[in-house]
Amino acid sequence: MEHKNIVATIYLKDGKAVKGLHDTDAGVDVLELAQMYNDSGIDKIICIDLSKEDEEHEKNILAIREINRTIDVKTCGGGNIKRLEDVKKFLYAGCIEVVLNGSKPETAELFEEAAKRFGQEKILVSINTLDFLFKNGKVLSSYVHELIVMNKELVLGLENLTDVPYILVQDEEDVEEIQKVLSSEKIRGIYGDFINNTDTDIMSLKATLSERGILMDNFEPKLKWSDLKTNSDGLIPCIVQDYKTNEVLMMAYMNEESFNTTIRLGKMTYYSRSRRELWIKGMTSGHTQYVKSLTADCDYDTLLAKVSQVGGIACHTGAPSCFFNEIVKKEYVERNPLKVFEDVYQVICDRKVNPKEGSYTNYLFDKGIDKILKKVGEEATEIVIAAKNPNNEEVVYETSDFLYHLMVLMVEKNVSWEDIVRELAQR
Repeated sequence: MEHKNIVATIYLKDGKAVKGLHDTDAGVDVLELAQMYNDSGIDKIICIDLSKEDEEHEKNILAIREINRTIDVKTCGGGNIKRLEDVKKFLYAGCIEVVLNGSKPETAELFEEAAKRFGQEKILVSINTLDFLFKNGKVLSSYVHELIVMNKELVLGLENLTDVPYILVQDEEDVEEIQKVLSSEKIRGIYGDFINNTDTDIMSLKATLSERGILMDNFEPKLKWSDLKTNSDGLIPCIVQDYKTNEVLMMAYMNEESFNTTIRLGKMTYYSRSRRELWIKGMTSGHTQYVKSLTADCDYDTLLAKVSQVGGIACHTGAPSCFFNEIVKKEYVERNPLKVFEDVYQVICDRKVNPKEGSYTNYLFDKGIDKILKKVGEEATEIVIAAKNPNNEEVVYETSDFLYHLMVLMVEKNVSWEDIVRELAQR
């Protein structure tokens, strides 16, 4: 049985997020909004491109690409899709799925062609009337993964016309109604205005629905507080790390109430020993910590939390981390592969922005894409030749050269390691 989805929608106008299809004023930073949805418990984000001209369309596609570089939640892209090439643009921008507009005449032919080219699991269709189903109902289940139903009045007719599951519009935060809707086997999730409201406590909603028997993708702890070993004050220390960089941010204490609140809300909640009260991180500063994982150590007396830190500030002093008072330090060579790749990539990025006289990297950028591609091809061939020899040191050397030139190409084409990792993770 699949989890039910809580789906947010981001409407894009000129590369910024706007309130809706018809309310396109006062665009906000799209990455901040996407990150907020990502951390708050949203299961999927539908990105709708509201552009009418090609120039704005490309700007919105770029914004979607940046969203997918930044967040972990899967995204679905749609809007201004007229041909197969437009479907490909959304997928190449990192979207897991693409939604086609069922009211557009070209969709009748396009959804079948797109499913055959990219796979049925990537194709969604939005409907506001039953016309699309009347015309295509017989083949829909072969080419469409999911429907997005924009009108609740369609549900009765929909049930008789197709077996394709769907996401239903739900604009009001009515828990009784939501429970009833999500109890249907054919409904995979809900989307709507109240979900797009960043003040809505999505994790709390999901916890309530779980308690009422709806299968949600939220925290279900494998350990209870009673399984842990507290100190003499009934507390457990919790070490906090950034989930992306593994940087240690802070250490604080939890009691039973803060432990259970953390799991229910998905926000790090501690017990303040000085104030003797519960303390939801970020309630006053805005620097909330959203939980990504919570783990107990071997003795069950210390917790490790990996979090998404809002604003990049964990310490009350305004520092990114509470651990900045250096005592001793020995220089060492970084050997973490992920860190080395990212460090080299960032140096190449810096060379492109801030050219350095005599730099080989700048020489490649100055010569242009053809020269870079030529070097990538040459270095790939050198790996093949080296691999035919018994000495593996040559393979190591040539592979290092290849990876460097590959990263120059990546920077030239504005492709990041996050893009590559995301694509590999989907395979």
